[in-house]
Amino acid sequence: MLKIDQLSKHFIMHIRNDAKIEGFDGISFAVQAGELVAITGPSGSGKSSLLKCIYRTYTPTGGDVYYTDSQGQTVNLAKVEPWEIIRLRNKEIGYVSQFFSVIPRVSALDILTSTQTARGVAQGEARERAAEYLEKVGISPSLWDMYPATFSGGEKQRLNIANALITKPRMLLLDEPTASLDARSKEWVMDLILALKAEGTAMVGVFHDEIAIRTLADHRFEMQSKQMVPVDQEKDYVDEEWFEVYANG
Repeated sequence: MLKIDQLSKHFIMHIRNDAKIEGFDGISFAVQAGELVAITGPSGSGKSSLLKCIYRTYTPTGGDVYYTDSQGQTVNLAKVEPWEIIRLRNKEIGYVSQFFSVIPRVSALDILTSTQTARGVAQGEARERAAEYLEKVGISPSLWDMYPATFSGGEKQRLNIANALITKPRMLLLDEPTASLDARSKEWVMDLILALKAEGTAMVGVFHDEIAIRTLADHRFEMQSKQMVPVDQEKDYVDEEWFEVYANG
């Protein structure tokens, strides 16, 4: 579904005499339907920049990002026109960032509802599914009609994840989705991600959480010296008994 070929990103700092900062160089990998590729590495190694180049928040310096859409057409996300990027984001490609920002004075339930109605889902069905997802990520019903500005950091992140997953995108980009979550919240979120994988969603995620990596990832790479290096790992799961011990400290 996704093929990255020799992708690179460099930044030019014009206020610093056009100094060049190398984000990453020569990145190549592929993701099939139902797979999750996990990317690890130290801060500043280019992990988030790679996701932004796939999503086209950043324009790559070089290389190609081939995506096969729901109609079987392959497009180069690195070079396609902006209107096509917007169309694919609206219909097929989701993104979970580390930060959550929404219009003020819109309730959590209305946020998840409007995300769906914008894609053609009927109001009643959208509202019902919104409630279902809020429950799945452990947000109390007493908060559903509240504004996310009043939420804790973990609650905001769970809402952020629910908002990205509720449309069931064909491809999903995840930037540290479990970073600010407690153990039980991580379990809820990982269950949702596993369910999407089972339905065929292709995913690329940046992770520092070893539990999430071993639970979710089919393939693992580490950013080293501006490039991606494959990492061998054991069977990617955490059994329920072990997780219960982890969740209870």
